[in-house]
Amino acid sequence: MGKVEKGITCSVLACEESADRSMSLAKAKMSQDLDFDNSKKRVYLCRNHYKDWKKSSKEDRETERLRWN
Repeated sequence: MGKVEKGITCSVLACEESADRSMSLAKAKMSQDLDFDNSKKRVYLCRNHYKDWKKSSKEDRETERLRWN
């Protein structure tokens, strides 16, 4: 059982919602819009912040994906 299933809260500063997803801090930093605590290696995102991350990092993720093909 992971931390998300146990009910950890979102890692975005000033957010107290329960997390739905987890990812590495390096991957989460693709989005410049979200502020995280930089002392941890893992970041946990609630549903709303995950949507924001996906929208703001779409171009970066596409170029990263093209780089590997």
